[in-house]
Amino acid sequence: MGRRWAKKPLPESAKDPDGLYVWLRRYLEWLRVRQYADHTVLNREKALGLFIEWCEARGVLRPTEVTKPILERYQRHLYYVRKPDGKPLSARGQVWRLVPVRAYFKWLTRQNVLLWNPASELELPRTSRRLPKHVLTASETEKVLAEPDVNDVFGLRDRAMLETLYSTGMRRKELIGLGLYDVDHERGTVHIRQGKGGRERIVPIGERARFWIEKYVNEARPELVVPPDEGVLFLTRFGEAFTPAPLTNLVRGYVDRAELGKSGACHLFRHTLATVMLENGADIRYIQEMLGHAELSTTEIYTQVSVRKLCEVYLATHPAARLHAGREKDTDERVTDGGVHVDAAAVDDFFSHLAADDDEDD
Repeated sequence: MGRRWAKKPLPESAKDPDGLYVWLRRYLEWLRVRQYADHTVLNREKALGLFIEWCEARGVLRPTEVTKPILERYQRHLYYVRKPDGKPLSARGQVWRLVPVRAYFKWLTRQNVLLWNPASELELPRTSRRLPKHVLTASETEKVLAEPDVNDVFGLRDRAMLETLYSTGMRRKELIGLGLYDVDHERGTVHIRQGKGGRERIVPIGERARFWIEKYVNEARPELVVPPDEGVLFLTRFGEAFTPAPLTNLVRGYVDRAELGKSGACHLFRHTLATVMLENGADIRYIQEMLGHAELSTTEIYTQVSVRKLCEVYLATHPAARLHAGREKDTDERVTDGGVHVDAAAVDDFFSHLAADDDEDD
């Protein structure tokens, strides 16, 4: 079952049908049945495994034995924990261990294992806002995009991938999951089916990116595909879909070769898209819709954005939305905030949330 205990004896609570570990196994199965992402299940398993080990060292073996003071002691324990290098856990590291504990006891209460939830009032440590480390300007992005040799099969593929990342701001995993027919050239949109949390969305994709995708599909992809063709858009030299690490290394290589004094990979283009669109007057709610953020405090006051309106804002604010730069709208025609005021704190919160995605991607 759990990877953490795969090479050592099961914990003491595994022998008790009402033990913490037995209920953990049931909880993980419940998550899988409800189609939670594999990495989510694995992260919760790891975090709860650490919590169960801590509890058993103190003679706490059953969920019914866990009280609010015990959880507060565990939280204090995390504050004083030191990593192998002697440094304390960051606030985010503490939150990573506490959030699954809260979710676990909420689930136990709903399953009527507990009469009340001892974690319901557990307050998480406050995490500092983190802004993106590096963001490219529009001219710097053009230098990166010009790095691949488009006269080569792999260079043409790489140019199409870089253009797609910049044009849509999609995540690394979402680019990997793109299908051959997910790009709608007629409507100028792309259907992202492998979004975070299993959520799908349709977002605009620029004319220039579509041009390079079409050129890649017609000239390079036929040389990469290995029958049977499973319909993946971007293929490796072995005719397979990319895996995360090689894709990151590939994109990072082009960023380094551009010699901009900045580092980053796939996620760098998400930061860049958000920045250039915001600087050109796009309302932050449209950018959030582009990036697929489902739970941001700044979106709570906004209604859902239609794809048609999103496309209009995208064409007016993204530098690479058009195939030829001369067809961009004049500055005085660009879309403004549409009458919705977004203060600096909301923008900071948005970019902080965007930067937090780095922990999962690059």
